[in-house]
Amino acid sequence: METIKIDGSFGEGGGQIARSAVTLSAITGKPIEIDNIRKNRKVPGLRPQHLVGIKILGKICNARVEGLYVGSTRIKFFPSEVSNLELKENVGTAGSIPLILQVLIPAVSLSKKNLRLSIIGGTDVPWSPTCNYTRFVVGEAFSRMGINFSMIIKKRGYYPKGGGQVEVEVFPCKKINPISLLKRTTHTAQILCSFYKISEQLIETELSEAKRILEKACFLCHCETKEEPAADPGCSFLIYTNDGDSVTGSDLIYRNTTKDMGQSVASAFLEAGLGVDAFLSDMLIVPLSLVDHISVFRVNKITNHLETNLFVASKITGCKYGIGKLENGFEIRIEGVSNALI
Repeated sequence: METIKIDGSFGEGGGQIARSAVTLSAITGKPIEIDNIRKNRKVPGLRPQHLVGIKILGKICNARVEGLYVGSTRIKFFPSEVSNLELKENVGTAGSIPLILQVLIPAVSLSKKNLRLSIIGGTDVPWSPTCNYTRFVVGEAFSRMGINFSMIIKKRGYYPKGGGQVEVEVFPCKKINPISLLKRTTHTAQILCSFYKISEQLIETELSEAKRILEKACFLCHCETKEEPAADPGCSFLIYTNDGDSVTGSDLIYRNTTKDMGQSVASAFLEAGLGVDAFLSDMLIVPLSLVDHISVFRVNKITNHLETNLFVASKITGCKYGIGKLENGFEIRIEGVSNALI
């Protein structure tokens, strides 16, 4: 089978293009070569968290991988049959567990296999979705497409030490479904806050501010705060909701330089008033590129990650897509190719 070549400097030019490409390679059985990996970053090439995700996926689909080392700007990924597996992995740093799961969950489920994974690393770290966002927002959106997984957060892992532990089980997808997510209609929101060695007074102040902003916008808020042990002090803040026509969320990691945490996360949540939020939008593309129907969703802005995933998915699966401008955002239509599945 001819190897598909991907320019890793396309779009945002970061790790996203490698994650999406190897995921689709594993699902479709098509070998890929990615060049110029993270070319646009200050430190080019694969970082440890990218390495771990590709390494685990390689085990799952019995792949032959070339160029898999820290700093590598080119890899070749030759997948074979995906296997049912039970694995224990350690990122070894505060590398993002949610970003690794972005690779593994669709690859395993859409290959109609099962994975049980216990992994140690960063659960809630900068430049990554939080574990709560992955569980409650990504999990809800994926379930509507027929992709189901369970997630238990045994221990939080903040930057810089990480050390968090998550147990995940991914279930075989029986049927992959199209989606239509156009506009949020619910006015009920869930607020989750996990913290460790952060002032409880600060947490309550920020939580109250988030509630004030949401209640002013006529939202009924259900709040849950929990102090959970971790190797480093930290705080993970999530606001989310879903209804028949939307799945949206907004998360934020508290650091010493973070200001107005409650205001920031609440404002971002209110901005995402269409069918999906901007961060979820790019995560939908890999599975939707394999649905033999037209899916449609609306989002308030187009991110570089979304553009990158549309490019990669169309190159590997042959899916078609279009982006339309709306008065208050954008509409994305994508028609997948089911025969791209192995």
